[in-house]
Amino acid sequence: MIDNISWLAIYPEILLLVMTCVIALVDLGVTSARRTPTYVLTLLTLAVVAVLQGVYASSGNTFYGFGNMVVSDPMGNWLKCFAAVAMMVTLIYGRPYAVDRDMLRGGELFTLGMFSLLGMFIMIGGNNFLVIYLGLELLTLSGYALVALRRDHATATEAAMKYFVLGAMASGFLLYGLSMVYGATGSLDIGEVFKAVNSGQIRHQVLVFGVVFIVAGLGFKLGAAPFHMWVPDVYQGAPTVVTLMIGGAPKLAAFAIVMRLLVDGLLPLAIDWQQMLAVLAIASLLVGNLAAIAQTNLKRMLAYSTISQMGFVLLGLLSGVINGNVEASTIQGAYSASMFYVVTYVLTTLAAFGVILLLAREGFESEEIADMAGLNQRSPLYAGVLAVCLFSMAGIPPLVGFYAKLAVLQSLMASGQGLYIALAVFAVVMSLIGAFYYLRVVKVMYFDAPLTATRVSASLEVRVVLTLNGALVLVLGILPGGLMALCADAIVRSLAT
Repeated sequence: MIDNISWLAIYPEILLLVMTCVIALVDLGVTSARRTPTYVLTLLTLAVVAVLQGVYASSGNTFYGFGNMVVSDPMGNWLKCFAAVAMMVTLIYGRPYAVDRDMLRGGELFTLGMFSLLGMFIMIGGNNFLVIYLGLELLTLSGYALVALRRDHATATEAAMKYFVLGAMASGFLLYGLSMVYGATGSLDIGEVFKAVNSGQIRHQVLVFGVVFIVAGLGFKLGAAPFHMWVPDVYQGAPTVVTLMIGGAPKLAAFAIVMRLLVDGLLPLAIDWQQMLAVLAIASLLVGNLAAIAQTNLKRMLAYSTISQMGFVLLGLLSGVINGNVEASTIQGAYSASMFYVVTYVLTTLAAFGVILLLAREGFESEEIADMAGLNQRSPLYAGVLAVCLFSMAGIPPLVGFYAKLAVLQSLMASGQGLYIALAVFAVVMSLIGAFYYLRVVKVMYFDAPLTATRVSASLEVRVVLTLNGALVLVLGILPGGLMALCADAIVRSLAT
């Protein structure tokens, strides 16, 4: 059962786990306030793991390990690679912020960040209900601890409580749904579940009942309406570096488990779960865009923006199967558009929160929209990066957000279904409404008088990474073909097995 292939499938995960434990021990002997040895070791580990995953992904091979409990396929490996890079970037942006707020008294920020990444890896590579659930719990438990890391900060503690209670509910929903499907099919293995459901011998009602709970649990994890209650409060209440840890890389893992559970395992029930996703997508686009207009806090506005962006991801996922016909080209177009959207969304989010982290000073959070006033006079570079990110989220060409939205809308239009075309029109209208609150922030940055004359200072590594991050959002918008082809190839290879 456990052969060399099994170990090969999880080499990066083993490396990440061992190094996390080593770094936790090394940190005990670190006395500097900035935790430089811990920080350097963490970044080196994440870089090595990202390269390993990239090598696995570019080989294009798919193999199963530990009795089909884990899978190493191109889609999963690329998502793991992007997640590791996203975590690196998050820690580079977040360290100065964490130092100013006394969050580095111990190295918990780094070790918990790595444990949450390990949880994402297990979720992405899981081919078994139990493995996926274990990965999810490792990620969410690390998330709860991270949100509450500023123990003396009342808002952060309150956000952690809300996150804990609602996260536990979501996990309960998902577990109940998975146990229903297990009860009906008699297997925890995703491949075996697919065969059992496809045989048509299992009562449809039981399966649909399980699927309802699974979709509700996934909706919570993605932050889709009406399961979005935790998103605005946690985004606003958590320290900004932790907000980025929750709002960035985990979205890649959430997309992966949607693919694993709904597409790999429950594709014969696509008609049922696509209807549910359609409802979630409509609600997310409505709630996200309309509620964001009323916000004055930038982090809270970005939280509602995330909800609307997840609506777009779900739109991509619901146009894969048309009238019960499973066609390779349709599936490839829909799911690769969704994957492309998630990857580019994480890239844009990293840069947007990077600027917010940069503007925060000791004793000052810089998270109100009014705090951005006159940023262009203080620092044209950072104002430019944030403007590029906001325009990208609004879907304005030639930025990557425009191409991501276009890819999703094309997959809806290609279906030729009246309902899906109506959904595409609705999504465009909602995007136009959404453009308002993004442009409002740009107007404040460029046309309002600055509240303070202080220059924005940052270390060299932060400036370099932030500039590269902003440039990527622009370059991938002008030349999206490479990343789009990578996503399409990964989806094709992963679904072929």
